[in-house]
Amino acid sequence: MSKRHILVVDDEPDIRNLVQEILGDEGFEVNVAENGVIARQLIEKTKPDLILLDIWMPDIDGITLLKEWKNTFGHEIPIIMMSGHGNVETAVEATRSGAYDFIEKPLSTAKLLLTIKHALETSSLKSENLKLNQITFSKLEPVGKSKLIHELKSQLLRIAEHDAYVLMRGESGTNKEMLARYLHSLSSRSDKPFVTVNISTLNEENFQKELFGFMANNQIQEGYLDNAMEGVLYINDIGDLSITLQSRLLDVLKTKQYIRTGSSERVNLDLRIIAATRYDAESMIKKGQFIDELYYLLNVLPINIPSLHEHYEDIPELLEYYVNQFIQIESLPYRKFSVSAQNRLRSYKWPGNESELKNLVQRLLILGTEEIINIDEIESYLGKIKISQKEYNAEVFNLDLPLRDARENFEKAYLIYQLEKANGNVSKLANQIGIERTHLYRKLKTLGINLK
Repeated sequence: MSKRHILVVDDEPDIRNLVQEILGDEGFEVNVAENGVIARQLIEKTKPDLILLDIWMPDIDGITLLKEWKNTFGHEIPIIMMSGHGNVETAVEATRSGAYDFIEKPLSTAKLLLTIKHALETSSLKSENLKLNQITFSKLEPVGKSKLIHELKSQLLRIAEHDAYVLMRGESGTNKEMLARYLHSLSSRSDKPFVTVNISTLNEENFQKELFGFMANNQIQEGYLDNAMEGVLYINDIGDLSITLQSRLLDVLKTKQYIRTGSSERVNLDLRIIAATRYDAESMIKKGQFIDELYYLLNVLPINIPSLHEHYEDIPELLEYYVNQFIQIESLPYRKFSVSAQNRLRSYKWPGNESELKNLVQRLLILGTEEIINIDEIESYLGKIKISQKEYNAEVFNLDLPLRDARENFEKAYLIYQLEKANGNVSKLANQIGIERTHLYRKLKTLGINLK
């Protein structure tokens, strides 16, 4: 897995070294620049995924560089401003000029990592949305001709005629967001925004600002609700939301109004909610993990998404679809699945559902050399999965171990398995298992799980 690249621009050597060390420990590739001239040279040589930029430097101020790079790269590279002389006016100017955020020195490690996390996730979402926009609406339609997919399409067509809230239920990897986008494209709100909220990025501290927006120096900083106005707010993995945050969301949905942080003005809510969960919501209610009133409010129009092994007859068509998609979007070479390879994949259980199938296709197109994907290549892939799972199970189910060791073995096996499903993507892994990414990094390090 390639490392995310961060460029740190600051004239203070202690700051550069400290930030480089912190980010290096977090698995980032870090370059540093002491002034604007060097920074310009580095950004030309290696395009970073994110820039940390000091406002006050001897040769050129950070705001000037910010404006220059935003004109060049737009929102492609998020830029976070840093300053030890910060004030409200400076922060406002930085955000108006296109900065993702503004952090003050002395730097808080927790604040720094959290801001970087959110900036990279936001950038990834924007990139994914751009790719999705390359796909026609016809390709948003569920792929397959099985009875289950036919019924799902019919259900989505009926639901699209109404504006009530929707609750989607399905295992991880069942393409819930794509189906939500398809539903949106069929509705009367199709020309309005579709905004995704990933619950894993929200916590008690940032929930209010991220969802409702806030006021700063009499300027509105829009939140998810503002951005989704008149369109759709898609809430991914709502079952991971804490009871406290569920209660706040419930109040907004009941009153159909919200108040931005730092403001007293009530904003009327005009949007459709499509929520998704991989959990059994009824069981969560019984355990006190989900507010029943919120569930009933969202579950007006329920959609149950079948797992891939339930409609295995669609696998050949799905394989063809993803081959063509990767050829179109990523310019990967064409490869064809043999009939025997297709039949073998039809009998596979697909614990990662359609996401796992998509990852398999991408991997085979990148790594394969022959035009035909034969059954031996498929068996090799499936064999590796079986071996790894056997190794996990042998250790995990050793009931003679002390409780602490047994718990650690289970956590390690679980995380390795989930990491494989996520194709080595830590952000995706964090979303899959419902854990904050910085905490996840520490957990992986503690358990000795190598990300390389």
